[in-house]
Amino acid sequence: MKTIELNASVTASNDADADSIRIEMKKKGTLLVNLMSSPGSGKTTLLSRIIKDLKDEKKIGVMEADIASDVDAQRVEDAGAKSIQAHTDGMCHMDAGMTRRAMEAMGTDNLDLVFLENVGNLICPAEFDTGAGKNIMILSIPEGDDKPLKYPLMFEKSDALVITKMDTKDYFDFDLDKCIERVKRLNKDIEIFPVSAKSGEGMDDLEDWLLSQVALWKE
Repeated sequence: MKTIELNASVTASNDADADSIRIEMKKKGTLLVNLMSSPGSGKTTLLSRIIKDLKDEKKIGVMEADIASDVDAQRVEDAGAKSIQAHTDGMCHMDAGMTRRAMEAMGTDNLDLVFLENVGNLICPAEFDTGAGKNIMILSIPEGDDKPLKYPLMFEKSDALVITKMDTKDYFDFDLDKCIERVKRLNKDIEIFPVSAKSGEGMDDLEDWLLSQVALWKE
């Protein structure tokens, strides 16, 4: 596992860069999934569980984007995925240019599924297209069911919402039905997966969906 330092893309059009990445990844048959959430939502724990469950079926890579540290990249590598740590030089998000440089440094040839674990932030990451084929928003039970009201763009931009830490639901004032209703009001087509990476609750449904998206991407 290696670490690279990234700065914001200097290209004129991030959207054009993002479209170019999608075209290239489609030709390779490699699905890039952008994971967005606040810090502490359980992204790395969720990823580690997915990697352990699917590593015998699919070749998986992970790009860990953080302002500093390589702790998360080491965790996913220990779980069985190819990984790289990308330091964003203080930037609160990844853009398409930064994503491309991270992919080139890691190498995505012969991979079926690549996760970009974006910087923990509920605002900036939703504003920048990374070139991902799918965007997933992660919301944990302790954060509360009102986040769709406070950060609507994140939910509007996502193809799927994973509600993590379901094993803690009895300890927090979180109304799952109300949360789902608020999310669906913003994005009627979003897929929603309540899960616990710790207990395994809901993981089969999420992993089956991911595998189906990889298969569709390869068509």
